[in-house]
Amino acid sequence: MKLLTWAFIIILCLPIFSSAQTVLKPRTSPLAIVTARYKNTYLKITYSQPQKNGREIFGKLVPYDQVWRTGANEATEITITNDILVNGTALKTGTYSFFTIPGKEKWIIIFNSDLGLWGSYNYNPKIDVLRFDVPVKSIPDNIIYDPFTIRIDQKTDTAELFLLWDNIQISFPIKFNEPNP
Repeated sequence: MKLLTWAFIIILCLPIFSSAQTVLKPRTSPLAIVTARYKNTYLKITYSQPQKNGREIFGKLVPYDQVWRTGANEATEITITNDILVNGTALKTGTYSFFTIPGKEKWIIIFNSDLGLWGSYNYNPKIDVLRFDVPVKSIPDNIIYDPFTIRIDQKTDTAELFLLWDNIQISFPIKFNEPNP
């Protein structure tokens, strides 16, 4: 009888102990991946998508003239499996952190060799691999992007990489190199 009583007590107390587990909630800025491929060259961008949620984005949430992780959470990373041309400049095979410096009229695009960063807090400009300016454009047709979105529009060996959020778009060309025979 004692054994049965103890078993009953344990069964009654089990829900109390199991409720101590932590429930993982989904990230408010979910992980996103965008890819492109041309022959033997593969390009992958891993980033987190913050949401507009009615907020004023550029100049407020994302300050002008300051380094931005180009997304949320961890710094955005770009991996390429063969050399490519980015905005007309060679970028070697590898993985890079991808930062930007948003401005009212232009953005600075940055490929940096430091990896595994949270945000842009430890960004070091001394290890930038590639840096260039691109103009800011409004998204046509009054379209508003609620989630921050990176998109690649590919046409065979060329592509256009777009950064889209709120009513702003930034873009620059990518050219995939022909593989050596």
